[in-house]
Amino acid sequence: MTRNTDSSVLKDRIQAIAGFYHDRGRMPSLSEVGELVGFRSKNASHKLISRLEEMNILERDSRGRLIPKSIAAPVRVLGTVEAGFPSPAEEELADNLSLDDLLIQNPQATFMLKVSGESMSGAGILPGDMVIVDRGQPPKSGDIVIAEVDGEWTMKYLEKKGAEVTLLPANPLFSPIRPKKELKIAGVVTAVIRKYK
Repeated sequence: MTRNTDSSVLKDRIQAIAGFYHDRGRMPSLSEVGELVGFRSKNASHKLISRLEEMNILERDSRGRLIPKSIAAPVRVLGTVEAGFPSPAEEELADNLSLDDLLIQNPQATFMLKVSGESMSGAGILPGDMVIVDRGQPPKSGDIVIAEVDGEWTMKYLEKKGAEVTLLPANPLFSPIRPKKELKIAGVVTAVIRKYK
């Protein structure tokens, strides 16, 4: 097999795995990788996955599950746009950027939640938005956190003053929360995603 043919076959296999990821919202299992690319043995799938790890296209978590890296579809960055007064602009390809790379620093410790309620509207977080939460990031005063307070879950600003901890809303219609018995911080909100259509 020539190098160009080998490269073309590898590209097709990467596209098959990426297509599975984008269609189903999850990475395939090892046996599903074999089905996608036409392998009959798990050993061949292992070799392909190891090669894709070396190429920094995907990685495995501590349990061996696949995690997308550059396999997540990149979006073209065409420059900047003026948000003040209008100015002449020309479309120019500046870069390709994966939204995963932009929004997620620690894939193994990151999860998403859909927002309900309006207590964080002053922070620009509205009902229906998706928040990206990093459970590996140490929470500090001023962070927006996902917290379990006395058995109930909420999203608020974290305020620490000495040993006292308060969860602050970003909407004056809501009251601050001070834990009576227990407070568990599940993670720090690192990004907000909103679809307009």
